[in-house]
Amino acid sequence: MTTHKVGRNDPCPCGSGLKYKKCCLGKEAFHQEIDIKKEYYDKFRIRLKEARDIEGIRKAGNLVVETLQLVEKALRPGMATEEINVMVHEFTVKNRAVPASLHYKGFPKSVCVSINDVVCHGIPGDRILMDGDIVNVDVTTILDGYYADANQTYFVGTPGPDAEKIVRVSRESLRLGLAAVRPGNTLGDIGWAIQTYAEAEGCSVVREFTGHGVGFSFHEEPIVPHFGRKGAGPVLVPGMVFTVEPMINLGRKEIRILSDRWTAVTRDGSLSAQFEQTIVVTDTGLESLTPYEL
Repeated sequence: MTTHKVGRNDPCPCGSGLKYKKCCLGKEAFHQEIDIKKEYYDKFRIRLKEARDIEGIRKAGNLVVETLQLVEKALRPGMATEEINVMVHEFTVKNRAVPASLHYKGFPKSVCVSINDVVCHGIPGDRILMDGDIVNVDVTTILDGYYADANQTYFVGTPGPDAEKIVRVSRESLRLGLAAVRPGNTLGDIGWAIQTYAEAEGCSVVREFTGHGVGFSFHEEPIVPHFGRKGAGPVLVPGMVFTVEPMINLGRKEIRILSDRWTAVTRDGSLSAQFEQTIVVTDTGLESLTPYEL
């Protein structure tokens, strides 16, 4: 049984946003020691992970990071995005893993490659990377049945000032979002931290795509918005594993989906960038299971 000591002044685990003493204290369903794993699944469909699961996700996450490092070293002007797909696929399979993106709901490739105004889900193909482009590479890997998910946005050649700004803001958005992860905080605190910073920088936060639970499958509960209200949503507890992956636009937040039914682009044609890590909530804060420097 996974239990969690709940203090009178702690946020109530039911997700109401009230303190425990003003909400469920004394009710039969809650005690000072509660089965938090069962409670979170019953109420939110969030599957808290045990130590053995976290270790499995960590191993998958290490492979994801190694894959991103391999791609980063190879990126150059004149490179076709299909070359990235082949590289990711071959490296993943060589390491006895499976690229989760391939055939997921019909997605045709093993990695998402999103350039400039592409927000996410870019399909690799014959498009050539040009000097000054920014390119996001999004890798999700299944290793021994466990999933891990991460992405980074890279400069191709020499970036211009707009490219430098959006990559800086998106990277810092992730860093600040992760800084809000600790037991007792809420999912809303993460989105609030990201939105407050990004909008103060004159950028916008995409609404249609969010972070998500991950580990046992590609997309699980909870949904992790990158915007919102402080104190909203379920309270963070140890064992929660999810991604934080803010998609930040240099211009307006609105997007549109291209005719391939996958590629999302900014409606105003402005640049978009993203950084993502898979994290687990610990007793004292968080651990990134796809660690790279921000």
